[in-house]
Amino acid sequence: QVHLVESGGGLVQPGGSLRVSCAASGSIFSNSAMAWYRQAPGKQREWVAVIQISGSTNYAESVQGRFTISRDNAKNTMYLQMNSLKPEDTAVYYCRATAREGAYWGQGIQVTVSS
Repeated sequence: QVHLVESGGGLVQPGGSLRVSCAASGSIFSNSAMAWYRQAPGKQREWVAVIQISGSTNYAESVQGRFTISRDNAKNTMYLQMNSLKPEDTAVYYCRATAREGAYWGQGIQVTVSS
């Protein structure tokens, strides 16, 4: 059984920074590609960033240069550092693990960017 738990969300002012984390239980973390998705109210869930097992990363154009994805395999944890936040970054952020055994989602965490 694999469980993913996000933490670190909350309310931040435009231009501010926030870091969200995704802690994974089970033994698949180091063998999984890890990704962040988000879903804003009334919109479809969208992909934000991915970090491969190798450590290579890719970002959606909307967050390129502002967000940084990273992983710590020793802690079974993935991070998303979000800088220069905009109101349009407001969403529920989800982490996803993709392994040979299948794909797993966290329950999501709210990030609100507002003054």
